[in-house]
Amino acid sequence: MRDRRFGRGQKRERGTDPFASAWFAALSASFPRGEAMFIDAVRAHRDDVPPKLAEEIRDFIRQEVNHSREHLAFNRAVADAGYDLTEIDARVKSLVADTQAAPPIVQLTITCALEHFTAMFAHEFLKDPDSIASAGMGDVQLWLWHAVEEIEHKAVAYDTWLHATRSWSDWKRWRVRSLIMALVTYRFLRNRVTDAVELLRQDGITGWKAKWGLFTHLFSRPGILRKIFPAWLGYYKPGFHPWDLDDRHLITEWEDAQTVVGEGAATSDRSDGPATT
Repeated sequence: MRDRRFGRGQKRERGTDPFASAWFAALSASFPRGEAMFIDAVRAHRDDVPPKLAEEIRDFIRQEVNHSREHLAFNRAVADAGYDLTEIDARVKSLVADTQAAPPIVQLTITCALEHFTAMFAHEFLKDPDSIASAGMGDVQLWLWHAVEEIEHKAVAYDTWLHATRSWSDWKRWRVRSLIMALVTYRFLRNRVTDAVELLRQDGITGWKAKWGLFTHLFSRPGILRKIFPAWLGYYKPGFHPWDLDDRHLITEWEDAQTVVGEGAATSDRSDGPATT
């Protein structure tokens, strides 16, 4: 487990790219309520799961709680930088309430689809950390730390769903998860874009300038929605499983980089000279 804290007690500045800043702030604004919903959806189906999956669910819950805490802190930094998140939070709250009014198995299926989105984003963040450097208002390491843990537990909700639907036919499983993914994709992208456009409006960027700039950021450079399209399409494959793409090497690479940074900091703290006061 990596119980880390980011950006406490320091002033955070708006990013160098307003479209990147708006997109990442919109994502973060949805995380605390969304991750609480994920926890509830998985927890509701954890009875009688195999011991290994039960342990993975416990780790999943701990990680999601930590993510929510850090993104609450990030969202406070966004507000301190001059953005009003009131309307966005109200919209997220309403969407979560709509989801939680659905039957528990539908909530879990929605969680699986959204967890696939976070895993796809996580893959791209770790593969190309420079693509998130211009977002601002937070340590890039927050997003990379979150990405690492999203990859680690990317199959937990799905494996819970497989256990919960073990009496279903393959056809029913494929039909339900595919239909839910199509709906989730539409709602997730529509609402995150709406939220980002609202934040751009607060930056004085409106109309087609806002929409075109955001479209360029998402589909051209760095183009994260374009990059995740093959992985998104893979969700519709019969027999899909999140570990069809085993990208755990990205976790290892990040951990190795953290070790190097830590060793460098330890070296720079050492002094061969006399102590001074």
